[in-house]
Amino acid sequence: MADSVGRSLPDGDEALRVAMVEALRAAGSVRSAAVAEAMLTVPRHVFAPEATLEEAYEPERALVTKRNEYGLAVSSVSAARIQAQMLEQADVRPGMRVLEIGSGGYNAALIAEVVGPEGEVVTVDIDPFVTERAEKYLAEAGYERVRVVLADGSAPVEGGPFDRIVVTVGAWDLPPAWTGALVEGGTITVPLRMHGLTRSIAFRREGERLVSVSATVSGFVKIQGTDAHDEFLVLPRGTKEIGLRFDELERPDTSRLGGVLDTPRAEWWSGVTIGNQEPFDSLYLWLASSLPGFGLMSVDPELDTKTVAPANRMACPVIVDGGSLAYLALRKISDDPVTFEFGAHGFGPEGGPLAALINAEVRRWDRDHRTSSGPVFTAQPIGTSNDQLPDGLVIDKSHVRLTISWP
Repeated sequence: MADSVGRSLPDGDEALRVAMVEALRAAGSVRSAAVAEAMLTVPRHVFAPEATLEEAYEPERALVTKRNEYGLAVSSVSAARIQAQMLEQADVRPGMRVLEIGSGGYNAALIAEVVGPEGEVVTVDIDPFVTERAEKYLAEAGYERVRVVLADGSAPVEGGPFDRIVVTVGAWDLPPAWTGALVEGGTITVPLRMHGLTRSIAFRREGERLVSVSATVSGFVKIQGTDAHDEFLVLPRGTKEIGLRFDELERPDTSRLGGVLDTPRAEWWSGVTIGNQEPFDSLYLWLASSLPGFGLMSVDPELDTKTVAPANRMACPVIVDGGSLAYLALRKISDDPVTFEFGAHGFGPEGGPLAALINAEVRRWDRDHRTSSGPVFTAQPIGTSNDQLPDGLVIDKSHVRLTISWP
């Protein structure tokens, strides 16, 4: 058996590629013939030789290629589902010039397949381990025409302007070099973090501003280099059992939270229900857009004393005001069909009112935004005055003023 450029394939590779693409089509991640053909053509296993063939072609599996000293992934071949979604979002077309921020090789090869021999692909990474691997495996897979650059992805890159920029690392900000590298009307597709929540957003350039054309839930390893940004972590009990994370430059005063979780827990329920497996990712973004003092709560399962019962123990909306806090909660109210009710738990002297505030916003989301297409995201240079911004929540990053505008 051989692939499109005549190389011999390991047994089962072609069948695994076909099965992967069929699964991605069924899930709606692959929608176009161009993306399907690229994923059928590029040998994904070549770019992650550490994985077994079966692992390489599992649609939901990210293939970690490097970890830091704490065991956290700092480089990976992202899950095929995520890569397919981003390629569809980016709307890459034949003959385009494309810049990829964050390398690895496989995604750049997919882009090269879509743009064809008349197009150009440049892939950039700050880590020489990553760029050396990318160059090696791109050559092995037959994509030497992809230019691999070792550089900080936030800095200008030679070869522009580009029709498309695809960012394959989690970004907290939008450096001016990215907007400046885009042609007018070109798009940048980027996993952007806002209040700790990441959305893969396709922005179109309109002069000096970027306006979203689509957004999906996404997750990537964090960007390194000049524009790396760490969240602010608060441990209200002094241990790693419960952590509160705040992601923006402006964050609430958390100095009075000591002992707050030793106070009685107030429970308030909204009357808004959700079925088992029914998605509600837009709720988190709505709460981040509408609630002051917003952050995310996480609970270490090995240290959990059941003091708190958040709706999501990995990353649950929480709000803080002085010496009080409240977080989103869920309770099962029916077994057949399985149905849950949204609510909130509060701690501290104002815990009850904070929980009631969360419930009020849950009800607003249910009434006005649950079935909507979601918000529009607009990014403008950091010096833009308030009267030039659209209505909505404004988040000031280091380089841009990001506005989240709900219909």
